[in-house]
Amino acid sequence: MATGKKAASDAAKILRDPKSSKREKEVAASDLSGRKDATKAKPKTKSR
Repeated sequence: MATGKKAASDAAKILRDPKSSKREKEVAASDLSGRKDATKAKPKTKSR
Protein backbone atom coordinates (compact mmCIF):
# COMPACT_ATOMS: atom_id res chain seq x y z
CA MET A 1 0.00 0.00 0.00
CA ALA A 2 1.34 3.42 -0.93
CA THR A 3 1.80 6.18 1.62
CA GLY A 4 -0.60 9.10 1.17
CA LYS A 5 0.56 12.64 0.42
CA LYS A 6 -0.20 13.95 3.92
CA ALA A 7 1.65 11.11 5.64
CA ALA A 8 4.59 11.51 3.26
CA SER A 9 4.70 15.24 3.96
CA ASP A 10 4.67 14.61 7.71
CA ALA A 11 7.40 11.99 7.36
CA ALA A 12 9.57 14.40 5.36
CA LYS A 13 9.19 17.04 8.10
CA ILE A 14 10.35 14.52 10.70
CA LEU A 15 13.40 13.63 8.61
CA ARG A 16 14.36 17.31 8.27
CA ASP A 17 13.87 18.07 11.98
CA PRO A 18 17.21 17.88 13.80
CA LYS A 19 15.35 17.26 17.08
CA SER A 20 13.71 14.06 15.80
CA SER A 21 14.90 10.88 17.46
CA LYS A 22 16.65 8.13 15.56
CA ARG A 23 13.57 5.90 15.94
CA GLU A 24 11.26 8.64 14.59
CA LYS A 25 13.50 9.05 11.56
CA GLU A 26 13.57 5.28 10.96
CA VAL A 27 9.77 5.13 10.99
CA ALA A 28 9.48 8.21 8.76
CA ALA A 29 11.94 6.76 6.24
CA SER A 30 10.01 3.51 6.24
CA ASP A 31 6.79 5.42 5.55
CA LEU A 32 8.39 7.31 2.68
CA SER A 33 9.66 4.11 1.12
CA GLY A 34 6.00 3.22 0.60
CA ARG A 35 5.35 6.26 -1.62
CA LYS A 36 4.03 5.32 -5.04
CA ASP A 37 6.16 7.87 -6.87
CA ALA A 38 9.22 7.60 -4.62
CA THR A 39 12.46 7.38 -6.51
CA LYS A 40 14.31 4.18 -5.91
CA ALA A 41 18.05 4.27 -5.56
CA LYS A 42 19.99 1.96 -7.79
CA PRO A 43 21.78 -0.76 -5.86
CA LYS A 44 25.47 -0.11 -5.49
CA THR A 45 27.77 -2.49 -7.28
CA LYS A 46 31.21 -3.45 -6.15
CA SER A 47 33.96 -1.85 -8.15
CA ARG A 48 36.96 -3.99 -8.88
